[in-house]
Amino acid sequence: MDRVVFIAEKETFVVRVLEKKIVDAHKDCIFVKNTLSDVKEVLTNSCLVVLYIDDDTRIQEDVLRFLEVRMREDLGGFILIGEQVHINAIRKQIPEHYIYKAFVRPVNNEEFLEAVSEYFEKGDIDDFKKRILIVDDDPQYLSLIRQWLNGMYKISVANSGLQGIKYLGKNKVDLILLDYEMPVTSGPQVLEMLRSDEDTKDIPVIFLTGKSDKDSVMSVVGLRPEGYLLKSIEKEKLIEKLDEFFVKQK
Repeated sequence: MDRVVFIAEKETFVVRVLEKKIVDAHKDCIFVKNTLSDVKEVLTNSCLVVLYIDDDTRIQEDVLRFLEVRMREDLGGFILIGEQVHINAIRKQIPEHYIYKAFVRPVNNEEFLEAVSEYFEKGDIDDFKKRILIVDDDPQYLSLIRQWLNGMYKISVANSGLQGIKYLGKNKVDLILLDYEMPVTSGPQVLEMLRSDEDTKDIPVIFLTGKSDKDSVMSVVGLRPEGYLLKSIEKEKLIEKLDEFFVKQK
């Protein structure tokens, strides 16, 4: 059964009303207090987490950190309820692509229930994840980056520029990470081909490059790349940069 975990400081009348709406819609709903030990006991794979913030309390920092890690591992999502200032604060701490909906109090009960139902109707949590295509001729590098990003994003790979273009002929993506230096068809050539096609001209592209290529990357600014990332970038920094990119895109 679809599970909703409702996290709040206390189970107020408003919270109980929302919980009843969820149960009446034939979904499992469990309330848990805003403490790390309590949250750890009830969180399950791919559940929907509702964070309810009232005027007097905020979601604990350790709870937010734990939830973010579990979302990355188990592919769940969030609905936020609270004052706009509290919602904005949480958005700074949790990657935007995990937040399905946010409601400013007082929440419309029917709109809330519609969002919960819609979340589970999509069936596959992959529908909520951003899609990234990585194009690089180095199979070891492709494997490494794919391993780093799997779970957080929906990852596809191509080991040549032409293979990447062929993939895009049948699939949609939200971002392309494109190797600047590739044999046969280089990164700039691939980007030029993408920009000349009506179906791919607006797909954001970030170059993957060695330190010596930074000046070369900037020489193709007319093709509108989003910028570049050094191939030597560490995992956490890469994830941080991608999260920042998608927040700006929203």
